[in-house]
Amino acid sequence: NIFVRSEKAAERVMKSITEFIERKLGLKVNAEKSRIGRPRDIKFLGFGYFYGKDGKYQAKPHSKSILKLKRKLKALTKRSWSVSLDVRLVKIKQLVMGWVNYFRIAKMKTVLAEIDQKLRKRIRIIIWKQWKKIRTRYKALRKLGANHKNAYSTANCRKSYQYVCATVTIHSAISNKRLKQRGLVLLLDHFNKVHLVIN
Repeated sequence: NIFVRSEKAAERVMKSITEFIERKLGLKVNAEKSRIGRPRDIKFLGFGYFYGKDGKYQAKPHSKSILKLKRKLKALTKRSWSVSLDVRLVKIKQLVMGWVNYFRIAKMKTVLAEIDQKLRKRIRIIIWKQWKKIRTRYKALRKLGANHKNAYSTANCRKSYQYVCATVTIHSAISNKRLKQRGLVLLLDHFNKVHLVIN
């Protein structure tokens, strides 16, 4: 990628670079893959670009890269995947750390926070499903600090996993802090550790 200030400058550079490659190096330039465009329309090595408040273009993960990450996390948090929670958390950790390390120069705190929120929700659902029986759920909730009334009503709730795991009782019992202590590595937390600022 070559960045210049104007479209006219881009056309001049495109022409001169093409001539150099074809005449001097004897190589053929692929016209379909070589084009002039604005930075925000470009996808390069998984990155996209946006115009920041400081008047400069900044890197971000391309929308396709984010979609691919979401699909992988969804696959790792499928309720039908019959593996232990430990196995899931290890796989999630590997994916999260690898992905964030690669995109560590990018601006992406907002999107990471949104993905983390959905990830926590899916992990809570997995835990709730693994408890299975009403008695097991009641005991687990009591052990995690829920009072008798809340633990009993939640354990006996017949509504969907999504509904139950959005309740205050579940959020208090399976809190964000407890999920981290259990081994869940979140995107934003890891990003804050490894983010590189490039001027």
